[in-house]
Amino acid sequence: MSRRILLVTHPRRSEVPALVQELAERLAAEDIAVDVLPAAATGSSVVPLTLGHDAAEADLSLAEGTELVVVFGGDGTILRGAEIARPAGVPLLGVNLGRVGFLAEAEREQISWMVERIVARDYAVEERMTLEVDVIHDGEVVCHSWALNEASVEKSARERMVELTVEIDGRPLSTWGCDGVVMATPTGSTAYAFSGGGPVVWPDVAALLVVPISAHALFARPLVLGPDTRLAVEVVPHASVTGVMWCDGRRTVDLPPGARIEVRRSTLPVRLARLHTSPFTDRLVAKFELNVTGWRGSPDAAGS
Repeated sequence: MSRRILLVTHPRRSEVPALVQELAERLAAEDIAVDVLPAAATGSSVVPLTLGHDAAEADLSLAEGTELVVVFGGDGTILRGAEIARPAGVPLLGVNLGRVGFLAEAEREQISWMVERIVARDYAVEERMTLEVDVIHDGEVVCHSWALNEASVEKSARERMVELTVEIDGRPLSTWGCDGVVMATPTGSTAYAFSGGGPVVWPDVAALLVVPISAHALFARPLVLGPDTRLAVEVVPHASVTGVMWCDGRRTVDLPPGARIEVRRSTLPVRLARLHTSPFTDRLVAKFELNVTGWRGSPDAAGS
């Protein structure tokens, strides 16, 4: 039986067809089949959830029987690939077509090198922590989702703050009038949490992050918590401003006053295929240098 790769692409990037053809031809010559996910199933747009919807296993069967899920795109498309790869436990390999691409393992210029590594099965697999997210209203779980980067609770009205109470392991920490609160994994520490002033956490550190966004309070500092901490954020009841929850900036649900969002470490990780052996420090420096100057490093300097 031939080996099989599932390819997920950004649906609107002009360079994608040529890259897909190049990858498919090179792998076919090595008896490795490439299946391309249909554009209708690839979409990198926001997925609105409704109360009563379970988003945890929506893509359970798409990656079954594959060796790798390879993604051409930016971090948004790679997060879509994670939705597909995670339920089947298949490693995810990202090729950056975006701007920074912290989740990507290769750049578009490195396809030949990447094919050589895939053919030789010369890659490691690294497990990244994910979050389980429950939305509770009137004492019932009304929505379930998950996140690789972060779950955030944010205000739904631009002109007003939302009042949020944050709990840690069942004990109230504080109530903030704010733009929102980000609850992130170490993987997500270089995403939304970083933009909000949170710390960069190395991916081999087992931790959860809480980062308030523009909180009007004396005590509103980012927190780094133990990996088994149970977090909760509640939209203050009887408040005039409702909230909205986002998971990885892709899955969203509206939150009425009194809604409670509970976040905990998941037992189901995302598995990343790693081609590089250099440490995370090199990836961090290279990605931010690329973002600022447009510099692109060599394969050995591009990631960890």
